[in-house]
Amino acid sequence: MRKSKGLPYFLVLPAVVLFLLFVVAPGIYALVLSFQARKVSGGLLAAGSNVVFVGLDNYQGVLADPELLGSVVRMLLVGLITVGFTVGLALLFALLLDVPRTRLTRFTRLAIFLPYAVPGVIATLLWGFLYLPATSPVGGDFFGPTSVFFSVANVVVWGAAGFNMIVIFTALRSIPSEVYEAARLDGCSELKMALRIKVPLVRPAIAMCTLFSVLAALQLVNEPFTLRPLSNAISSEWTPMMKIYKDAFVDSDIYSAAATSVLFTVVALVVSFVAAKVVQRGVR
Repeated sequence: MRKSKGLPYFLVLPAVVLFLLFVVAPGIYALVLSFQARKVSGGLLAAGSNVVFVGLDNYQGVLADPELLGSVVRMLLVGLITVGFTVGLALLFALLLDVPRTRLTRFTRLAIFLPYAVPGVIATLLWGFLYLPATSPVGGDFFGPTSVFFSVANVVVWGAAGFNMIVIFTALRSIPSEVYEAARLDGCSELKMALRIKVPLVRPAIAMCTLFSVLAALQLVNEPFTLRPLSNAISSEWTPMMKIYKDAFVDSDIYSAAATSVLFTVVALVVSFVAAKVVQRGVR
């Protein structure tokens, strides 16, 4: 009995250790760095530098940085596109696959899910070649000041819609078949059944997909970072994550990057908490 009581803790121990080593410890280290800065001392003849405590100076500099504000606005614009289209297309695909008259359901489901299995960097490079005027089979300006937001969002939606479709489709298949039979006996069409029965019953799955999409939008970095060498419209500080990378590893300003990381983490936690509450309230 005593051994069985300790077994669950033993099984979760590796995950807890990894979480402490790769999430909690770096977070604490970044928090410590955010209150420090490197100052030059010793004059011209004996110039040197040392790390000193600067309090909230790094945070004040980050909040006053217009480039950070611009990156946040661009991230929000892409997020507005990706969240709506990802969840909307996932719901549409799941509803269409759940119709009894649909043929080749397994193949279609696999085809829609397959883009999720493609690594993000590879998928972005493939789309990048389709966007370039020299290699694009359709032509058009995909890297314009406005179209670049839809180009980046398209890559995100293409890779995420399949996963969310599987989540919603699984929720649809968990609905008792008696509910559908009763609706058909009452003369309910497939469209009315989808809008009045299926969608309300899978609201928890839709809410979960929405929350996942919001969190993914806050972490936008792979797609614009990979497309940046192909377009002048994407700067090195196009999103907050790209700005953090530039400050830390290009400009060697790890203290300012740490302050930005801490602020962005707090904002992401608040946004995810509020989004979760709003979604839960909508489900109820």
